[in-house]
Amino acid sequence: MALPDVSLRALLEAGVHFGHQAHRWNPKMAQYIFGTRNNIHILDLAQTVPLLNQALVQISDTVAKGGRVLFVGTKRQAQEHVADAAKRSAQYYVNSRWLGGMLTNWKTISHSIARLRKLEELLSGTDEGRGFTKKERLTLSREKDKLDRALGGIRDMGGLPDLIFVIDTNKEAIAIKEAQRLGIPVAAIVDSNCDPDGITYPIPGNDDAGRAIVLLCDLVARAAVDGISRAQGRSGQDLGAAVEPVLVEELPAATPASGDQIFEKLAAPRGAPDDLTKLTGVGPQLEKKLNDYGIFHYWQLAALTEAETVTVEADLKTAGKAAGWASQARELLA
Repeated sequence: MALPDVSLRALLEAGVHFGHQAHRWNPKMAQYIFGTRNNIHILDLAQTVPLLNQALVQISDTVAKGGRVLFVGTKRQAQEHVADAAKRSAQYYVNSRWLGGMLTNWKTISHSIARLRKLEELLSGTDEGRGFTKKERLTLSREKDKLDRALGGIRDMGGLPDLIFVIDTNKEAIAIKEAQRLGIPVAAIVDSNCDPDGITYPIPGNDDAGRAIVLLCDLVARAAVDGISRAQGRSGQDLGAAVEPVLVEELPAATPASGDQIFEKLAAPRGAPDDLTKLTGVGPQLEKKLNDYGIFHYWQLAALTEAETVTVEADLKTAGKAAGWASQARELLA
């Protein structure tokens, strides 16, 4: 593994350069703004590329030293991609709601995580949990689901993170303040309406568009995987002789992620079509639209390359969704 290459073209295609309307800007972002077009601020990608590279190097170094990286993105369009990137890189995430004191009051959070584990044990059919009535089990199940949404991504973290990666600095202001108070470095995407002060590794870019979030989360995940590979290499571990397969490249790449399959549109399904409504955001109407386009099976979505994903999203006018479908399809086929 090596650090992922950051190309200006990839950032442009993902719309990373688009900021907010000019009247919504934060003057502290002036140094990162290239200009204005149609009353929309355009961010200077010539600065984004080296700053992003700097952040990726730091993330890789942190993981290589045995550190933990916490992905934070609770806005709707980022939730799925943040969780997916963190899981694929063996890191941790918060994508539902940032609980006040999640870093500065870690002792209390640890107790809540212990409670979550206890509830899972009770509801798993152990002797201790069999004596509950149906109503009691329902109450415990709801409590477990609530804790899992809030703490599921950090349940195995075991302590404070060594670096946090934030999608929206305005929405995650509390998380950033807690990290600053504890001296934890912060790498964050800063849009034209954000305040870059206090961000250790600012990455000027679009923090709203789905495609931009997918690309940046993927790059950070790849940097973390690179750190894991370096740590294993330094320890003298023979990766080829490992009993368990070592996580290296489960990440979306320019080549199909589903074995020898390549993406192709079909005139009709091969056998029974897959239920595409299991994918996030796909209802009966969108499933019909996908079928009309020639997509009937999970393997077709799983085989999408980055370039093909962009084409499909443009043809179907579903910006930022196809990459998420491809990732879910790979999980369903695993």
